[in-house]
Amino acid sequence: MPTLTHIAWLRRALAALLGMAALQGSAGAAPHGLAEAQEIAIEAYLYAYPMVLMEVTRRVSTNVAAPDPRGGIRAPMNQFAHVSAFPDDKFDAVVRPNADTLYSSLWYDVSREPLIITVPDSGGRYYLLPILDMWTDVFTSPGSRTTGNGPRQFAIVGPRWHGKLPAGMPAYISPTAVGWMIGRTQTNGSADYAAVHKFQAGLHARPLSAWGRRGYEPPKGGTNPRQDMSAPVEQVAKMDAARYFGLFAELMKRNPPHANDYPMLDRMARLGLVPGQDFDMNRLALDVQAALQAAPAQARQQMAQALPRSGSVSNGWRMIGNPIGTYGTDYLRRAVIAFAGLGANTVEDAVYPLAMTDADGKPLDSAERYVIHFDKAQLPPARSFWSLTMYTDRQFFAANPIHRFAIGDRDPLKYNADGSLDLLIQRDPPKGAESNWLPTPATGNFSMNLRLYLPGPTALDGTWKPPVIRRVAD
Repeated sequence: MPTLTHIAWLRRALAALLGMAALQGSAGAAPHGLAEAQEIAIEAYLYAYPMVLMEVTRRVSTNVAAPDPRGGIRAPMNQFAHVSAFPDDKFDAVVRPNADTLYSSLWYDVSREPLIITVPDSGGRYYLLPILDMWTDVFTSPGSRTTGNGPRQFAIVGPRWHGKLPAGMPAYISPTAVGWMIGRTQTNGSADYAAVHKFQAGLHARPLSAWGRRGYEPPKGGTNPRQDMSAPVEQVAKMDAARYFGLFAELMKRNPPHANDYPMLDRMARLGLVPGQDFDMNRLALDVQAALQAAPAQARQQMAQALPRSGSVSNGWRMIGNPIGTYGTDYLRRAVIAFAGLGANTVEDAVYPLAMTDADGKPLDSAERYVIHFDKAQLPPARSFWSLTMYTDRQFFAANPIHRFAIGDRDPLKYNADGSLDLLIQRDPPKGAESNWLPTPATGNFSMNLRLYLPGPTALDGTWKPPVIRRVAD
């Protein structure tokens, strides 16, 4: 015979199934049934996704005692990691990497004091140092476009810090105490590595308390042998709701929301997700638990559907314009960009037309051969440089016999007599046209990004359109 405890539990379970359970201890009114709880839970997952991915990426990227002197993407907090060569097909720390620039990565924590950055003269070389808060918004982007190519120094300051900086020192106030600078320096192939390394060696970061101190040596970083070092985007995909939202709640204690997030915060509070408070799934009503547990799969499906629909379509290319780099309250777009290209620049620094289908609307298939024909007047309008990059269906570089992951205007391309250009996209080398060949993966579907650095006005206003990708008949 059921006990009173069992009867009470059965009543709660029945109420949850009927969508009538009330949320206990919420900071706001409970959702009106399971359907609304599910809606808010999906919104909360999308809102949280960039910060959760940023945190996992930070943990992987800083899980070292010191920067690798041979070059790599990992370094302790508040220290630069300088990539010394282009990534290869084994690189999976950041999705959709590029093979145009060498990265300089700096994960910072300015909760206690500012961090002062020194930048050398680039000698006219294009570079940019976009700085992202933990929500993935680019709140400033020092570099060739904004501050010029000369030497400079500036401070990254935390949102709650009060004090004095050295006289004349420019300050960028980070909306969150923790964030990421993902610098990029123009690199014209492997022959250009040495010159770029010299510029990278002139990039320095030191806390304000060490400013002016000779012989400053940054402290060794802490390492966690239990840290999962696999691709962060795949780690987040495996998280269940309790772990995902629990991590998000911890992150919200240290990283304040943006000023325009209050409507979203009010909705999340109805599920028990409140900035500054612990999150305990077991304390929530059963319908809310069910909604949160279902949210990861539902939200990720929404992201997958939104990615190929992002932006406008032009000749089969997704022209992903604003919002990118800064997102306002477009939380779905922000989540999709974090998933597909964590660390994306603002459009003024670079645009990234995305191709996933051919001229007939069919998914790009590595078993097929394709050609992209640029008329002379249709070549990408980049004031700095442009490239076309190949990605597998996992969003990483595709292994190929010539180790070519991108092709662009700095390569020895062969133009047609009328000044037009044909790029050949296929698995096997095209006889006599290897200079214009971008290899596809060995199997499966693939996607490509055009990259236009310092895009011209016609790229920004939509006047310029990339050409269609045509399948070559056998």
